Amino acid sequence: MAHAYLFCGPRGTGKTSTGRILAKAVNCLDPAQGEPCNNCDVCRAINEGRALDVIEIDAASNRGIDEIRDLREKVNYSPNIARYKVYIIDEVHMITKEASNAFLKTLEEPPPYAIFVLATTEPHRVLPTILSRCQRFDFHRLSQSAVISKLNLVCNKEDIHIEPEALRLIAKVTTGSLRDAENLLEQLVAYYGHTIELHQVQAMLGISGDLRIRELAKHIVDRDISAGLKTINSVGSDGLDLRQFDRELVDYLRDLLLVKSGAEAVVDVTSDDLNEIKALADQTSLDYLVTAVKLFGGVDLRSGSYSPLPLELALVECVLSASEEKQLAHPTPPEPEAHVEAASPPARSAMPSPEPQTPAPAETAETPGTESTGDIAYIRSRWKDFVNAMRGEGSRGNLDAVLRSACEPLTIEDGTLTVGFYHEFHKTYIEDPKYKHLVERKLREVFGQPYELRCTTIERRKETKTTVEADSPLVKAALDMGAKIIEDEPETEET
Repeated sequence: MAHAYLFCGPRGTGKTSTGRILAKAVNCLDPAQGEPCNNCDVCRAINEGRALDVIEIDAASNRGIDEIRDLREKVNYSPNIARYKVYIIDEVHMITKEASNAFLKTLEEPPPYAIFVLATTEPHRVLPTILSRCQRFDFHRLSQSAVISKLNLVCNKEDIHIEPEALRLIAKVTTGSLRDAENLLEQLVAYYGHTIELHQVQAMLGISGDLRIRELAKHIVDRDISAGLKTINSVGSDGLDLRQFDRELVDYLRDLLLVKSGAEAVVDVTSDDLNEIKALADQTSLDYLVTAVKLFGGVDLRSGSYSPLPLELALVECVLSASEEKQLAHPTPPEPEAHVEAASPPARSAMPSPEPQTPAPAETAETPGTESTGDIAYIRSRWKDFVNAMRGEGSRGNLDAVLRSACEPLTIEDGTLTVGFYHEFHKTYIEDPKYKHLVERKLREVFGQPYELRCTTIERRKETKTTVEADSPLVKAALDMGAKIIEDEPETEET
């Protein structure tokens, strides 16, 4: 036996339960080929949670150096009854750095009767010096079929009658966590008794199971904006949870994506549902399904206003993006120019040809099609597209909100893009290395070349209409092409 074990893996995959089984295995009075008998005094005491020599510690609430010092003192005492004292420390990554260093001394020179089981969901946060002194075992989520099999076993032993579809739903929403699945089953039994139906599970989980999910998915595939908007508004009018509706819609669109990609084997639905998904997937392209999953998966309904607007915008943007891609792939050919053959040479005009006139210079924006990617005018013309592309970036997915209406591109010099912020708060926020890196990466993606970001603070310009805009056709044309009036110079009298 090793003196220290590290059990890593997602929550609910049996790390601490395995620690208790290990404690029984090393302390059982009558083991059979290493397996605990579950009948001796020690096994029964551990099963009932009254074994003094099996100590469970929650590191999330006992993470300081004082608690670890107390552990170091008590570990020197011999076991009361059992052969080994087993310490099961859950969420060990939560221990502070100082406490971890203090605990390291015990791991280096442990008493011969002490075994440590360290459980964590985030092994990368544990000190490398502690990791190197443990035998590591990685726990993984169970497959849905394995969870259903275990739940069936529990139901048979506890005389619980539950619909197969209800078991499949429990296994699906708990995403491979057997503990969560068993806890949910226990709650269902406490609430509904020993006979459980699918709609009861849906009600407890807040799942609508609404047929309008498939209806909306069909409108998305058919690119029918009008019908899709009606479906979304009917869901909102009926008081359904729009966030849950969107989650279920994204799951259904994901199934369409998987089937379209030829991975139908991983889609966990009935044969009838699979045939329906196949028929719908055959009506659209893989690229369009990718766009749909991205847009509806990125819908933000956290505001609590219960407005269907985010879903409506996702639908319209999805359909319009498909229309734009179609136009780019099949552009409309230009109309042929008319060729008129003159009957005789044109007569020369008696009037002399006017001298070519040079138009008066004006501060106008270049035509977008002629701008180069290194030109600040081009950056400004596409700045709104860049800000929209930042949606979903950052730890909270809100970098686009920080950049929107808070800054503007100023200059480009030697590959450095200078951006002016109207407030120091936004400037400091974006200058954080983890966010600055995300902005620079997105700049490269949107504009096709790398830029180093430099942040500064500026005063917000006041854009007001001037008499020049009203009087000068040249300025009007420039404004229509995207130019902005920065300053209106006052008129001076000619001398």
